Amino acid sequence: MDQVKIGKFIASRRKCVNLTQMQLAEKLGITDRAVSKWETGKAMPDSSVMLELCSILGITVNDLLSGEVVTMDNYNKELENNLLEMIEQKEQADKRLLLIEWVTGIVCLLPLLTVAIVVYLIPMEEQLALVITIACTLPILIAAPFMIRIEQTAGYYECQKCGHKHIPLYKSVFMAPHIGRTRYMKCPECGKTSWQKKVLRKE
Repeated sequence: MDQVKIGKFIASRRKCVNLTQMQLAEKLGITDRAVSKWETGKAMPDSSVMLELCSILGITVNDLLSGEVVTMDNYNKELENNLLEMIEQKEQADKRLLLIEWVTGIVCLLPLLTVAIVVYLIPMEEQLALVITIACTLPILIAAPFMIRIEQTAGYYECQKCGHKHIPLYKSVFMAPHIGRTRYMKCPECGKTSWQKKVLRKE
């Protein structure tokens, strides 16, 4: 999707309905700065306001994502292109999130591994060794819930029994035994429990 083209289209349609950036922002319950970012192509409208924005501007979501009013002849083609681009963008965003999860995990584990080596090699009092170990364990304990949240929401889990792909509840991911990103969970579709692999595409 061409964000600059979409931004110019939003600005054009806003002017057509005689609204300032501030007035449009007030109708949507956001800041005029957000509207300005859309119109300059620096950001896209959030999905939570997209339908209301289109209603105010008198366009369809397909028009918005295309950056122009789509004729009926090209409607299906443009809709398909827009959907494919949105799927691709989500997949890329999920890849980045999962990379952040790995980097965070490595960064948090390094102090713990380092202290384990130091405590093993250098003689010291047990209390001091315990304090150092606990201090170096804290980063991974603090980061773990956030890492699990990333893994839960980025991409999908695929049931090995029926092939259904889904985003499980946080509790299900948190409590599930796992090997890497493969977790032993119950499928909401078939109700069977299996080792479910993390995948990025739903289709």
